[in-house]
Amino acid sequence: MRQVIILLAVLWVCDGVKFGPLCSGNPNNSRRTSDRYGQGYYGASRGGRSHKGLDIVCRDGSTVYAPFDVTLHGKLTVYTDPSKAAINEGINLRGEGLCFKLFYVRPDKTSGSVRKGERIGTMLPMQSVYPGITSHIHVQMCDQSDPTGYF
Repeated sequence: MRQVIILLAVLWVCDGVKFGPLCSGNPNNSRRTSDRYGQGYYGASRGGRSHKGLDIVCRDGSTVYAPFDVTLHGKLTVYTDPSKAAINEGINLRGEGLCFKLFYVRPDKTSGSVRKGERIGTMLPMQSVYPGITSHIHVQMCDQSDPTGYF
């Protein structure tokens, strides 16, 4: 019985986690819908694969914020293709019991802690690589599960 109560408590706490605003100019975390490059929802078709994250609209050069209190766990490389070098950065984060990644962000720092709403970096120039796309931050859970419920 005690295990059931603990499990329910963990589910209740995790269920209440919501991302605060990620990007200046997008206080409601509006999602990328459809553009000439595809759609931004989790599971959207990407040719022979499926999209493993959720795209949150963010203008090139915008300030990116911590969605809640987080610890930074290093910079990440998004692509191996040198033609995409302009947007080939991101950051690994943990907070509120979640492990997640933000793609297309140049982090101000790659370790330590950041409080909710504090600046963590800058949105990279997505238009320089994908002209006409809806510029966005790609949010991907470390286990590649669907992040939609946290928004």
